[in-house]
Amino acid sequence: MASPHTSKTLAFFVLALFVQVALGKIECQNLSKNTCSYAVSYVGKRCVLEKHVRRSGVEEYTCGTSEIEAAGRMKDWIESDECIKACGLDRSALGISSDSLLESHFAGKLCSDECYGGCPNIVDLYFNLAAGEGVYLPKLCEAQGTNKRREMAEIKSSGYVAPGPESSSKYVNGVNFVYAPSMAPF
Repeated sequence: MASPHTSKTLAFFVLALFVQVALGKIECQNLSKNTCSYAVSYVGKRCVLEKHVRRSGVEEYTCGTSEIEAAGRMKDWIESDECIKACGLDRSALGISSDSLLESHFAGKLCSDECYGGCPNIVDLYFNLAAGEGVYLPKLCEAQGTNKRREMAEIKSSGYVAPGPESSSKYVNGVNFVYAPSMAPF
């Protein structure tokens, strides 16, 4: 059974979350450690969980606003626990890495019908993360199909990465890349 202190803390947390959602203005700095990761503020900026260690060694977690913008329609969004679980994520993780896209277990969760088809905020985030590495997320998810090892090896070792905007040549290895922003599959 939960202690009275724990029950009061939980009740306060739920009330604070309800008020923020009811008012429709989620501000990252007002979110707790349990809701910060994968949230999007009312201005469309992604929230980021940050850890600070005091001189005494005590760890404190705060929620900050990153400069990364979510897709245009994503605002005032706190990711559901169902999506966090379906996509194989951890709310207490600090930061994300594109390396996780190469882990078959994580990619399998991300590309599952429950995640890819039902969690547009997370898919948008990882779509853009993959694109930054020259990987097209739908292609990665397709690789989760019948011949996983071969497809993943092709993605990992592919030399065909779109050049950055400072590149003077529009041809790379004989391929003409079109410079247009990719849209998430939603």
